[in-house]
Amino acid sequence: MTQDSQISDRIAQDLKDRLAREGDHLQVKDVNGEHVGTVDHLEGENQLKLTRNDSTDGQHHYVELSQVESMDDVAVYLNVTRDDILK
Repeated sequence: MTQDSQISDRIAQDLKDRLAREGDHLQVKDVNGEHVGTVDHLEGENQLKLTRNDSTDGQHHYVELSQVESMDDVAVYLNVTRDDILK
């Protein structure tokens, strides 16, 4: 197992635990700190589904866990830009 996959597995487990424990939605911020959306829930094992409420086009958008750099009590931080997610 590579270090990257260990980090992704740890982040995925942290997100699952957080969403199960508190049920509130975390903000999602891109590599530049720009707001991308809000986590709706973990979709399957590898994607975050974002709420439609924050979306400029009214659609759900998805973030691959490989695009997640880190997280804290406030937000999930991505290693890609907002445009990469919302395209």
